[in-house]
Formats: sequence, C-alpha cells, structure tokens
Amino acid sequence: MDLSYVGRFAPSPTGPLHAGSLVTALASWLDARAHEGHWLVRIEDVDGPRCVPDATDLILRQLRALGLHPDGEVMVQSQRHRAYAQALDQLVARGWAYPCACSRRDIEQALALAGVSPERHASAVYPGTCRDGLRGRTGRAWRLDVARVLRDLGHGPLVRWTDRRLGPQTQDVAAEVGDFVLRRADGLWAYQLAVVVDDAAQGVSDVVRGADLLDNTARQIVLQQALGLSTPRYLHVPLVLGANGEKLSKQNGALPLDLSDAARCLGDAASRLAQAGWSIDPANPLAASAGGRCAAF
Repeated sequence: MDLSYVGRFAPSPTGPLHAGSLVTALASWLDARAHEGHWLVRIEDVDGPRCVPDATDLILRQLRALGLHPDGEVMVQSQRHRAYAQALDQLVARGWAYPCACSRRDIEQALALAGVSPERHASAVYPGTCRDGLRGRTGRAWRLDVARVLRDLGHGPLVRWTDRRLGPQTQDVAAEVGDFVLRRADGLWAYQLAVVVDDAAQGVSDVVRGADLLDNTARQIVLQQALGLSTPRYLHVPLVLGANGEKLSKQNGALPLDLSDAARCLGDAASRLAQAGWSIDPANPLAASAGGRCAAF
C-alpha cells in the first residue's frame, strides 16, 4: 500500500447514505485503490443540530455492507474541538482572525446601504464591518481576514488550483466571498476550518468529493496557507440530481440505499461514474484497480 496517497470519504450524519452519497464514496474509494493508496472515513458531525441520532453507526454499517472498508480508524469531528481551537488561536495570534458582532440582518443592511444586492441563491459577501474593531459591540463569531492573510504571505488576490477533472480554477476569495466564518455565533466550528484541520491531521493527499463543494476549495486553500499546511489535490465528481433537477439529498427526499442488493447499488453508482468518464466495470466495481482512474487524469 502506497501511503503517499491518502484519500477520504467524509459524510455528515444527517441521515443514511443515498444514491448521491454512494457515488462520492465509491469515487473516492476507487481513486484510492487505483493509486494503491490509503482510504479513510471521517464523520463530519461538527454541525451537531443537523445530525440525526444513530446516523453515524448506520452510515458505517452501510459502508461495511457495500464492502467499502476504511484503512484506518474513523475520525469523528465532534471529538476534535481542541484541535480546531488551537488552529483558531494560531490565526488570532498572527492577526489573521478577528471577532465579529454582525448578525445576518446586520450584514444585509450594510450591503443594502452600500447599494449591493446579492445574486439570488448566492451567499452575501461579508462587507468587513468588524474587521477594524467591534466599536463597543460584543463579538459573536470569528472570521478570517482573507486579504491580510494573502498580503502577509506575499500572494496576489487570486487563489489558483487545478481540479483533476475540471482543470485550472481561480477565485478572488476576498472579493467573491469576503472574510468567512471560522467559528459561528452559536459556538459551533465552521466547516471550512474543521475540514482543513482534519485533512491535515489525517494526512490526506487527495480529496475526491461532489462538485457542489468546488466553491469551497479556494477558501480551504487560503486556510491551509495561513496554517502552514499542505494543499491536497482535488477532484470534484458530478452530482447525482433528483427529479427536480437539484442535487439529490436528504433534504429533497433522497431515499436510503436498499442494501438488500448491495451489488446493484454499487453497479448503479459505478454506472454513473462511467457516464462521467471513469474507466471501470460497472458490473464489478470493487474489482477495479488501476482502471478505477478517470481516463482524463
């Protein structure tokens, strides 16, 4: 086994695995096996209120039933608060993170006063209200000062990376996202910080995940650079869509996998990957080795 390649599947325990999440799991498993590497599982339960009781155990049972066995101990985010706190302390000490007193309504009002109208379904770009101090207000969350991080590290405003499927990518995080949250007003850790700290802790070299997370990549690269961590290679696989044309998810009625026929579930997932250009045998996806790589890579 080549430990220079470490991949991972990181589901959130908001319910059982469904057809969409299996495609991502299988893609990451196949990519690890194609590279004769290490495949890990991480339970991303940092957003506790959204998690469903017993979903973690159910997901792990589903993976075992499908023959997708991790090559090491399962990491659980809810057990890693100290690691996230240490990372935030490091950023604060460098002057790269600051407390924010703004509510969502405050941000909307500040943008409206500036004549900025966010695009429909797009997240509002934080206007930097608290970047230079709280002005007597009480901090509720912690944010990363993106422009200062990039400036202090000697980088330009554009974050550049190459997706293994989609090719060269760029994003101006300061302009397109703004100073994003590291710790939320409710005290929960933000996904961006947790995933960066955990990928580094697990030694992840390759992230294979759904295309809906592509937009998170630049933020995570900025955090990796700020924390002195290496940047994995990224591969974003096509999403499985529901009948309404939106991403298949638990929120829009995705059904749990029917594991009475695990081979059929795997075959369906492999067929979807084959349609996206992966050279695998849908009839026997777990037998794939080097053929598990997408021909484009």
